[in-house]
Amino acid sequence: MTPEHVRDAAALAAVFSFFAMAWFGWAQEAPPRRWLWPLRVGSILAGLVLIGGVLLAWRHWSDGTVFDEQVGASFGIIVGIEFAAAGLGAGLLAWRKHADLISPWIAFVVGVHLFPVAVVLDIPAVHLTGVLVTVASLTAVPLARAKKLTPSAVVGALVGPILLVSAALSLLDALTR
Repeated sequence: MTPEHVRDAAALAAVFSFFAMAWFGWAQEAPPRRWLWPLRVGSILAGLVLIGGVLLAWRHWSDGTVFDEQVGASFGIIVGIEFAAAGLGAGLLAWRKHADLISPWIAFVVGVHLFPVAVVLDIPAVHLTGVLVTVASLTAVPLARAKKLTPSAVVGALVGPILLVSAALSLLDALTR
């Protein structure tokens, strides 16, 4: 991750690690028993990266950011569309009695939304995170069915580490400037 400003790299680490914790948590809905400790460790590591990212962003809060009025507005629109698509899709899946597909759907929406985010924030490396999360979302359901696992366990176990590694790399980038 190579944002122009240290604050942005640290904030990206905080955001990605926060959501890594969420995905590790969602994976704990009904995973195989042997997955519980790795998922818990992933959550703890993500929490530590989150703390580091928040503290570093706070320390560099006045040093500059890519967020100006135009970037903030564009980012808000992207996130608004993401939330609407995730919510509408989740509602439709629940209504159609396919609630087990909500987590892969949300992962798909998250992965896809990272592409315009990467452009608006001018952080090309976020494209890789977007590709990996999107691929994870698309492979989770067939993999879950083949292994007789819940889709939430599989998608969370795939997306959590992707976001954790992305967060850790962003934090490392911020720390080494």
